[in-house]
Amino acid sequence: MSLLKYAILGAAAVYGLKYATKKRTSDGKSLIDDFKAKAPEYVDRLKNYGERVKQDYSQTSDLY
Repeated sequence: MSLLKYAILGAAAVYGLKYATKKRTSDGKSLIDDFKAKAPEYVDRLKNYGERVKQDYSQTSDLY
């Protein structure tokens, strides 16, 4: 049973990787290329979110 589970999981992973790296005919880019282009924007968003969490935590901990 577990061997079948791993085979299905492996097939799904291979299909997902193939889908993520498949080039579109309209612009010749893939999902991975789009993610790499937008990665700095995502990092900046995560940094801002982290700063807000730290600020909220410090404000809350100062009350107690």
